Amino acid sequence: MTINEREAERLGSALAGAIHAHWGLFLAEGIVLVILGLAAIILPPIATVAFTIIIGWIFLVSGIMGLITTFWARYTPGFWWSLISAIIGIAAGVVLLLWPLSGAISLTLVLIAFFVIEGIVSIMYAIEHRNQLTGQWGWMLVSGIIDLVLAVIIFLGLPGTAFWALGLLVGINMLFGGAALIAMAMAARHPASA
Repeated sequence: MTINEREAERLGSALAGAIHAHWGLFLAEGIVLVILGLAAIILPPIATVAFTIIIGWIFLVSGIMGLITTFWARYTPGFWWSLISAIIGIAAGVVLLLWPLSGAISLTLVLIAFFVIEGIVSIMYAIEHRNQLTGQWGWMLVSGIIDLVLAVIIFLGLPGTAFWALGLLVGINMLFGGAALIAMAMAARHPASA
């Protein structure tokens, strides 16, 4: 066994021990995420507005912090670019907070662009690796096609889809993320399985 293999084994054991020691916290987080995910799936318009407001606050706070940092380091190279970036962050945050429904449309357009890019990249990846991944590349191809289909469905439904798409997709993400945390916590609660 090489030094790297021993180090990897030691790190794996330490990680398993940490997960075992805190399995209850992972379980609680998973349950909360599943509940929030189900709520977002059941009420996607409310989840969309909530998500837009959260993103607005993130932009606003990061823009303000960027502005403070920019003026602290005003004599460093790139001052004006940093200043412009901070102002754009503040402006985006204010717009999303004052007009969350309009912001939801903008964020939905970003989501559509993401699905298009992700779909094309997944399809190209699958095609490029179809010889090496023997049978598994098909799933990547299907994933890319689904991304493109979602982008088309959401785009063709605008502006109506902007009021539910973000909330629904965030809800689905939280539901599956929470389920994964619950499964990990349940598997890690006994020392033998950790």
